[in-house]
Amino acid sequence: LPELYAFTICLWLRSSALPGIGTPFSYAVPGQANEIVLIEWGNNPIELLINDKVAQLPLFVSDGKWHHICITWTTRDGMWEAFQDGEKLGTGENLAPWHPIKPGGVLILGQEQDTVGGRFDATQAFVGELSQFNIWDRVLRA
Repeated sequence: LPELYAFTICLWLRSSALPGIGTPFSYAVPGQANEIVLIEWGNNPIELLINDKVAQLPLFVSDGKWHHICITWTTRDGMWEAFQDGEKLGTGENLAPWHPIKPGGVLILGQEQDTVGGRFDATQAFVGELSQFNIWDRVLRA
C-alpha cells in the first residue's frame, strides 16, 4: 500500500464461527505487525486495530449469512465509521490520530500477522468466506 492518511475498506464476508470469526484481513509493516487489522477473537467484539490502537466495532456477522462490511478511517482526529449491510452502526474518534498508515507492508486476507508476512496463529485465522475486498485511499461517503 502507499502511505495513507485515510481509507475506506469494504468487503463481503460470511462466517458462522463461534466464538469469533478470526481475522478477515491484516496489514503489517516493518516495526508494526498491527498497522491495520480487523479481528474478532474469543468472545470479544469485532476490533479494528490501527498502529496497535483498538476500536471496538458494533458489527455482528457470525450468523452464517453474507454481510457487506465497510470501515472508514482518517488520520485527522482518528475518526472511524463502521457500516454493515449499508447501515452505519458505529462511529468514533481518537483511533491512532495523526498517524499515517505506513507504506510498503504486506496485506494478508484471512490471517493476523505477528511479523510482516508471517508468524500466523491458527486460532486467529478467519473461518468463512470473503469476497470483493476493496481499499480506497479516502473516506467514501455513506
